[in-house]
Amino acid sequence: QVQLVESGGGLVQPGGSLRLSCAASSSIFSFNSMGWYRQPPGEQRELVARIFRFGSPDYAGSVKGRFTVVRDNAKNTIYLQMNSLKPEDTAVYYCNWNDTFGRDYWGKGTLVTVSS
Repeated sequence: QVQLVESGGGLVQPGGSLRLSCAASSSIFSFNSMGWYRQPPGEQRELVARIFRFGSPDYAGSVKGRFTVVRDNAKNTIYLQMNSLKPEDTAVYYCNWNDTFGRDYWGKGTLVTVSS
């Protein structure tokens, strides 16, 4: 069982930046992928960005060039740096861990609101 704890959400004006953190209870060398999904109000959950055990990160087209996902192996933590935020980025952001057996683990989510 993997526990994931997100932090860093909040209210930001359009054009601003936020950094989300996701701390894992297990070594982040042991996942298949780890990343961020979001669920806008009244919509389905969607992929934002993820990193893989091997290979390059994967980004949704709507955030490419604005968001960056990075990992800190020593802290078992991944971060989502979000720049040039738009109102349509408003959502609950969830951290996801996909293990080597294909099982998904989720954090409780953190709310990001982009509004003036």
